[in-house]
Amino acid sequence: MLETILADGFGKLGINPDAEALPRYHIYYEYLEEINKVMNLTAISGEEDVARLHFLDCAAVLTEADLKGKRAVDVGTGAGFPGLALKIACPEMKLTLLDSLDKRINFLKDTCAKLGFSDVECIHARAEEAPKEYRESFDFAFSRAVARLNLLSELCLPMVKTGGAFIAMKGPDFEEELNEAKKGIALLGGKVEKCVSYTIPDTDITHSLIIIRKLKPTPPKYPRRWAQIKKQPL
Repeated sequence: MLETILADGFGKLGINPDAEALPRYHIYYEYLEEINKVMNLTAISGEEDVARLHFLDCAAVLTEADLKGKRAVDVGTGAGFPGLALKIACPEMKLTLLDSLDKRINFLKDTCAKLGFSDVECIHARAEEAPKEYRESFDFAFSRAVARLNLLSELCLPMVKTGGAFIAMKGPDFEEELNEAKKGIALLGGKVEKCVSYTIPDTDITHSLIIIRKLKPTPPKYPRRWAQIKKQPL
């Protein structure tokens, strides 16, 4: 069922993943379900819901971003969403998965091994404490349901190179978040390029992609410590 739902959903999104994608999604799904019984990775379970609410939802990024050969970081990746789901659909991308919980990173390392991805970096670190060599080094940064946009922007934009983009995955009602984040986005060297709403295939669920283009380098003082980011958002 999972592979049928995905094949149909990809068609409706206008996405053509390679021949290995559907079997890999099945491997990912089965291991996610297995480990989720002993570790709280996701509240979403079952083939139909995981296929639509995780895999197809994440794949919507590919309708707005060409990731082939690009270097991307998924900030606060959790169980690998959207980063690992995107890597399956676009194996040519160069992916780094970043999360603050070691047990999640161990799950992702095991999952990547099962999927045959030896080129995915799985890093246990907080975004504001990420390795210095990551600064301004990624073509894309993603984040899905991690924090409000004014906080996320300070975590993600410093890692994006000039000319690259930060893509925040949000719900349908993002205007308030966007308005409170615009000043900080500009301070960090970014500019909102566009906001795109999409409906997950065969559902009535609408989500949004906020695409923020990096126009100039981020000042060296950002990102600040998390406590300061949270207490005094830009």
